[in-house]
Amino acid sequence: MKTPFVLLMAATLAAAPRPMTFMDVMHMRTVAGGTLSNDANWFAYTISNLDWKAGKRFTDVWLTATATGVSRQFTFTSSKNETAPAFSPDGQTLAFLSDREGASNQLFLMPVGGGEARRVSDVPGGVASFAYSKDGNRIALLGGRGEEKQIYLYEASSQEDAKVRKRHTAGVIAMHWSPDSKTLFFTAPDSLSPAEKRRMDLKFDVRIVDQPKPPTHVWALDAVEGVERRLTGGADFTVRDFGVSPNGEWIVLQSGPVDRHDTDIATRKREAWLVNASSGKRQRLTNNTVSESLPKVSPDGKWVAMTAPDKFQYFNRSRIFLRLTEGPGEWKSILSDKWDHDPERIAWAVDSRRLYFETGIGASDHAFTVPVEGGQPAPLTTGDRVVNPTYHPASGKFFLTSSDSEHPADYFLAAPEALASPARWTRLSDANPQVKDFQLGKTETVRWKSTDGSQVEGILVYPLDYQTGRRVPLLVQIHGGPASATTMGFAASHSRYDHLYAAAGYAVLHPNYRGSTNYGEKFKTAIVGNYFPQAFDDIMTGVDELIRRGLADPDKLGLFGWSAGGHWSNWALTHTNRFKAISSGAGAMNWVSMYAQNDSQANREHYFAGTPYDNFDHWMEMSPIKYIKNAKTPTLIHVGHDDLRVPRPQSEELHMALKKLGIPTEFIVYPRMGHGLTEPRYQMVKMVSEFRWFEKWIKGKEKWLDWQELVDTVGN
Repeated sequence: MKTPFVLLMAATLAAAPRPMTFMDVMHMRTVAGGTLSNDANWFAYTISNLDWKAGKRFTDVWLTATATGVSRQFTFTSSKNETAPAFSPDGQTLAFLSDREGASNQLFLMPVGGGEARRVSDVPGGVASFAYSKDGNRIALLGGRGEEKQIYLYEASSQEDAKVRKRHTAGVIAMHWSPDSKTLFFTAPDSLSPAEKRRMDLKFDVRIVDQPKPPTHVWALDAVEGVERRLTGGADFTVRDFGVSPNGEWIVLQSGPVDRHDTDIATRKREAWLVNASSGKRQRLTNNTVSESLPKVSPDGKWVAMTAPDKFQYFNRSRIFLRLTEGPGEWKSILSDKWDHDPERIAWAVDSRRLYFETGIGASDHAFTVPVEGGQPAPLTTGDRVVNPTYHPASGKFFLTSSDSEHPADYFLAAPEALASPARWTRLSDANPQVKDFQLGKTETVRWKSTDGSQVEGILVYPLDYQTGRRVPLLVQIHGGPASATTMGFAASHSRYDHLYAAAGYAVLHPNYRGSTNYGEKFKTAIVGNYFPQAFDDIMTGVDELIRRGLADPDKLGLFGWSAGGHWSNWALTHTNRFKAISSGAGAMNWVSMYAQNDSQANREHYFAGTPYDNFDHWMEMSPIKYIKNAKTPTLIHVGHDDLRVPRPQSEELHMALKKLGIPTEFIVYPRMGHGLTEPRYQMVKMVSEFRWFEKWIKGKEKWLDWQELVDTVGN
């Protein structure tokens, strides 16, 4: 019997890709917490799912057999969270944190082959983190309330619940096992103030800004005998971060100043140290005013490496520096001077002969390697994609997340020699299979010449079913930072939802303007001392190029951005009337007032050549508020109520000015939110309000934000 034609057509239409919706964006799932067993047979990770009614995202653990790539859900708790999966050293047990049996996280163990999860902790206040000893006989847990956290030990042989091994006089901050599994190194402040705790308990919760704090130092706890010994001390510095070398001989740490009023530039004053784990003898590795990464000792204990600005000068391009752990103490930069990019997340190869790292190159992120002898780094991954690699020393392999314009981030496994060939990677997760059902806007990199002749690059997303030669509305989204870049990852979040605009007939341009990373030191530093003008030209010449190509309709232009993207949106508002609508998120209006309002002064001092007290006129020259009477564009404003990076008063200055000038404006304040929006319903409001703002002012739609429509559509 033949199938009726109408049924064939219905099946074909059902299988056809469809445009994305707001709820599709909200229901995108995120992979995180990836970890590989020592034998590389198993991979564990978490997937977050949105519970729209609860207004929260909940995570479960998933498990993949690396031989087959078959992944299965490992935990099932619809309204609880499982996080931080970690394999026992023998690979037979998976440990994780969960709040499935109460309000706080506790530690659970579960056989990799399946079975019931067993709770092994009952820590008041919950468990913050945990770590297996290298021999697998113990698990150290860091748990407790607030600043009173202590180390608990779970003994695998006795299988009794985890117990406090020895209560330290002050709360413990962080901990690491020694490779021989005998010692737990940890950091803790030198004292704990009972009066401070008591006043908070009694609701005397006034806040003294930059209140003095005792210095933090490194201790060692004998896991068998329970004996503690101090490794560092003194009131002249405090330990901010630390690690243990693979051979257990060295402790690496970062120190910071203890000056109570030096909090903003404390990261620039962090210094690196190397401490002998046995004797406690320490040697200072740096003495400068720039921020270095936490040093990493090679597996053979011969070398120590870190990233820091070139020539140890603030804001220079990042370099990898190398020196001997013993002997002459001079740092050597091992990257070729011709290589003009910023290495991040360095990792030692197991043979101590080379280093792995990742970096941004244009609109992509990739893995690289360089030998200890130095030279030109060799790319390990290529293509128009965003790769975030993690080297796994026990197996010598990499697990990595990879995404591109058509595929959301997922985990993959590869040997170093296979990284250049994605076809040879083993897929470890498939968190968003529904994406194959979506119709996506074509995405490509575009380049143009700016006003000074320099080449600028950006990402362009076309409308669905775009026909060459047809002019369409163009939206320009400006990335934050500004020391950042828009890359070729999958665009489906509340902060970047290109495909919804593509479905509505818009093209979207993401310019990587002057000041962006991934294009070299000169490009990144070009805005230092003259923040807005050249970058603004970069953005506008990108618009002009798309108009010249016959793509963009010059009478239907919109602009939006968050953070630095908000800064440039405000500058555009006061320096051109070419845009029909602007959406400004957490943008600065008055750099002088913001200097004291926000939590980051050092960065501003660099961009604006000193403090506003020394260079007042220049700070005002770069402030959009000075030019506000030029504004003509309808502007939507967003800000988090508790934003510390670009505080709410900046948006209030903009809103008041536009109201007084009679410029159409709306102002949305998101309760409890800081510099980013974390609550799902607020993320939805941000997207819908922004989208509707452009629809109203660019396309002439009657309504802006219809709350009844929003609630009826997504409120259930």
